[in-house]
Amino acid sequence: MRKKKKLKGRYDGGMVDNPTLGGKIANVIITLVVIFLAAICLLPMWHVLMSSISDGFSLLSYKGLVWKPVGKVNLEGYKLVLQDSGILTGYLNTIIYVVGTTGLGFILNVMGGYALSRPTKLSGAMTVFIMFTLMFSGGMIPTYMVMKTIGLVGTRWAVIFSEATMAMYVVIACNAFKSVPEATVEAARIDGAGHFRIMFQIMFPQCKSLFTVTLLNTFIGSWNSWLTASIYVPGDRSKWPLQLVINELTSNNVNFLESANPNYSRYLVQFAVIIVATLPILIAIPFFQDKIEAGVIQGGVKG
Repeated sequence: MRKKKKLKGRYDGGMVDNPTLGGKIANVIITLVVIFLAAICLLPMWHVLMSSISDGFSLLSYKGLVWKPVGKVNLEGYKLVLQDSGILTGYLNTIIYVVGTTGLGFILNVMGGYALSRPTKLSGAMTVFIMFTLMFSGGMIPTYMVMKTIGLVGTRWAVIFSEATMAMYVVIACNAFKSVPEATVEAARIDGAGHFRIMFQIMFPQCKSLFTVTLLNTFIGSWNSWLTASIYVPGDRSKWPLQLVINELTSNNVNFLESANPNYSRYLVQFAVIIVATLPILIAIPFFQDKIEAGVIQGGVKG
């Protein structure tokens, strides 16, 4: 047998041997761009982290990027934040809102996307209707009036229903279902499968990566949300999410220098609250990223 000759700069069995000069230059440029983007993402968080453990008085007069703690290492900012009883309640409420909006949003996205993806008589009209809402929204006041009419203002359900999903997620779900080969759907239907079985057991496993993206966006959006709660549960602090509690804590801390004996550690609160609110997201995102990479769409028809 003749041996396969390796070609310079060409693919041989999925590997690249001896890349060309242009390929090497491209690899260097890509590496530099990735390093630059990583630095842009990491430096602000590093600045905030180092500032949060700095000496408040020294940091107040410091200018520029904080590479290391300014003055002595000081954890008073975190103590002031965690002393607020509303922080723990805010964490609990945020978890309730995140679980509620993510779970409800997942169900709505799957069912809505499946309904739009089927070749029914009204699928075109419903798609146009949903796409119209992407360009023209009803607005905050009409939404509030609807919530008030059905008696949800002042309850957690108002926050959950308002943030569960959006038209873009339904469109993404529709396109995900349309990417599934119709032959698999027809085969399942011939075997007697109903809509729910086709939806969750046949089609969903083949396009779950796109749904992971919607879950991730819903999770992050719900975790960082505070405006919706400030509209629907403004007077009930026991229902406030973490971000709204932090917003109030930061606002109350702005004029600390006006006191006779200012506590300079209060200047650290604005940095400490960012770390407290962001840390769970930084821990959770790698797990979501792993699911996105593992959920690559695979074809369901084999020759």
